[in-house]
Amino acid sequence: MTSFSSDVLVHPVILCGGSGTRLWPLSTSAIPKPFLPLVGEQTLFQETLARVTPDAGFATPIIVAGRQHRALIETHFAAHLAPADYSLIVEPAARGTAPAIALAAAMLDPSAMMLVCPSDHHIADLPAFHGAVSAACALAQEDRLVAFGIAPDRPETGYGYVRRGAPLAGGYEIAEFVEKPDLARAKAYLGSGEYSWNGGIFMFRAGVLLAELRRHRPQMIEQVEAALSQSVREGAATLPAAEPFSKIVGESIDHAVMENTKHAAIVPVEMGWSDIGTWAALHDALPSNGAFRSDTEGNHVSGNADLVDCRGVFALSDGPRISAIGLEDISIVVHGAEVLVTTRDGAQLVGQLPGAQQS
Repeated sequence: MTSFSSDVLVHPVILCGGSGTRLWPLSTSAIPKPFLPLVGEQTLFQETLARVTPDAGFATPIIVAGRQHRALIETHFAAHLAPADYSLIVEPAARGTAPAIALAAAMLDPSAMMLVCPSDHHIADLPAFHGAVSAACALAQEDRLVAFGIAPDRPETGYGYVRRGAPLAGGYEIAEFVEKPDLARAKAYLGSGEYSWNGGIFMFRAGVLLAELRRHRPQMIEQVEAALSQSVREGAATLPAAEPFSKIVGESIDHAVMENTKHAAIVPVEMGWSDIGTWAALHDALPSNGAFRSDTEGNHVSGNADLVDCRGVFALSDGPRISAIGLEDISIVVHGAEVLVTTRDGAQLVGQLPGAQQS
C-alpha cells in the first residue's frame, strides 16, 4: 500500500451517482457502472475506496449517493467496514456535482481538506495518484481550488480540457476550461502541450469551497444548508430534506465554481487514468494480463468468443458464443437477452439507445 506525504488529514469525498448508460447492457439502473468489476476483480467503487484508505493516510471516507444506490453501498460496507468507518450522504434528488460536493463540505469543519473523487474511474498508477494528492494538498493549503489534470495521450473528443496558466509550486494556475472539442481542436490541444483532460478529481478546503459557492451560487448553498438543517440520521447515513434540495438548479462543480473562481489551480498527473466511460475506454484500460484474453492484434475477449482475422475487437459474453471474422475496432457485448455491437466512435452514443434508456 502506497501513501501520500502530508501533515494535513485529507477527507475523501466519493461521488457515487449516474447510471453509466454508455456501458449498457452490462451497466443498468439496478447495478450501475460503479458496482461492476470491469477492469479487475474489484468493482470500480471498491477500487476508489482502496486508493483512499486510512492506511494510506486518509480520513474516514464520505460517500455522496442517490437513494437508488444506497442499498448497494450499504451492502458493500456491511461486508468490509463498520458503520463508524464511513459516512453516507443520501441525495434526495440528482442535482449535479456542485450540490453533491456542497453537502459534504457543509458537514465538515471549514478547515477540513477535501479530496473529491468519482466512484467509477480507474487509476492504474497508485503512487502517481498519491503524488498528485500531495501536490494538490500543498496548493489547497494556500486556499487554492485544485483540479487534477490528466496527461492526454490522444486527441480525445469525449473529455473536457483544462489549459495551464502561470506556474505554481507543484502545479499551475488554470487559464481556461474547455468543453469537449471537435477532432481538429483536440489534435491542436494535444500538440500544444498546454492542455490536460479534466478528470473530475478536485481538492480544496471545505470552507474555501463554500465561500466560493456563496460568491457565485448563493441560492444553491442556501438550499443545501436548508436541506441539511432538516436532515435525518439513519446509522451511518444522513438524509437531507427533499423539499429544499429538490429546488436546486442542477449544475456541475466545473460550471458553478471552478470556471468562476480566481483561485483555481491544476496539478498535472500521468497515472493510467480512465473514466471507463464507454466500451472503447474499457478496452483501452484493460491490462494485457487481466481477466480478459488478449492477443497481439489488440483484441480483448471475455467469455465464449472466437475471433478470426480481427484487430482491436472487444468481445464480452456471459453465455452465447460470439463469432467474428474480419472486424476492426468493434465492441460486441452479449449480456442476458441483450446484444450490443458498436464501433469505437459509436460507443459514445450507446446511452442514447432505447434499451439503455429503459434499463
